[in-house]
Amino acid sequence: MKLTLKNTPEQVELIRAMGSRNNVVAAEAAEAFAAFLGPVVLQVINQAGTAGAIYTDAPYDEDDSPSYPLDLYYNEGVNTVQVWSQSMAGGLPTSHTSGLSELKIATYRLDSAVSMGKRYARQARLDVVSKAVERMSQEILVKQERNAWAIILKALAEGTTSAASGSLQHVVKTEGSAAVTGFNLNALNNIMTRMKRINESFAGGTPANPYSRGITDLYCSPERMADIRSFAYNALGGSTAGASATDLPAGVRQEIFDSAGMQEIYGVNIVELLELGVGQKYNTLFDTLAGSTSYLDINGANGTQFTANDEIMVGIDNSKGAFVRPVARGAEGGSSFQAMPDNQFATDRADKLGFYGFLEEGRVCIDARAIVGIFLDL
Repeated sequence: MKLTLKNTPEQVELIRAMGSRNNVVAAEAAEAFAAFLGPVVLQVINQAGTAGAIYTDAPYDEDDSPSYPLDLYYNEGVNTVQVWSQSMAGGLPTSHTSGLSELKIATYRLDSAVSMGKRYARQARLDVVSKAVERMSQEILVKQERNAWAIILKALAEGTTSAASGSLQHVVKTEGSAAVTGFNLNALNNIMTRMKRINESFAGGTPANPYSRGITDLYCSPERMADIRSFAYNALGGSTAGASATDLPAGVRQEIFDSAGMQEIYGVNIVELLELGVGQKYNTLFDTLAGSTSYLDINGANGTQFTANDEIMVGIDNSKGAFVRPVARGAEGGSSFQAMPDNQFATDRADKLGFYGFLEEGRVCIDARAIVGIFLDL
């Protein structure tokens, strides 16, 4: 996301003051700019991230220890649940079996620091200052996204649920063949069915008060979005390899053609991510997290390990609120992102100024039944 500072007299005066050789004037201006910087960076990372649509924020006071009451969340017939989290930024997500009580959540600090020569401030180079703010936002955003998706993909890779019909994996494999390649409606239909099965009531039947609407969002690669666009002009393959091709209704084809693709199928929102797809980082991360696990098709057969040449599509049930992001609120002002002048450049010899910013958050999946995946055996 591109950031541009407004070229107003007040803004220019503040930037020039930060480059002053009078340390008192420069320090006061830097403090004022840092107060402005925090909300700007926070707005960028809240709007530009993809994981923000999946996680629910759970603010807590700075220096507190965040927790989540599992006994109020679950309607389970067992006394333990499995959650996924990580203890440090960039760490390997791990599964943890917890009792139905208060779950303590590990958090970590994500930070960034930027600096520039004071001469740019004295020259009121708003473009240089804008790039510094943009860089800080990008660094925090990249760290957030990597940690958030690591939890999502770990829960998906290891997720299994005991149902009346047996232990069910949350990933359903499709069969690759000359007749059926890529994504088709049968694959989506299968994981919608699997989502219903793994969300049965604690008594093994239909929940009296449904706590899952099923899949609300499906995250896919540009290549799979291309498969969806092709529904407008290609006959669809059948449910099994070699089955005869069928056509969508003409009205549906026209809708796909008119919109250059579909943003919704069967009431499921389709979200395109460049990080998904063969050779892309989230696909590669899932391959690593899946390890030697063999995934079965909807009939519980044809177990196959996920490889780098396969592709994963991620289905989320956002109605459950199963993905939680505890985030600390600062004591001063209550903002979750805090920025301050970097005092390592306080001496005149450096002739530089800088800023340091951070936020403290955690990521946790407290119910893997909110996530399913399509394993495309390409």
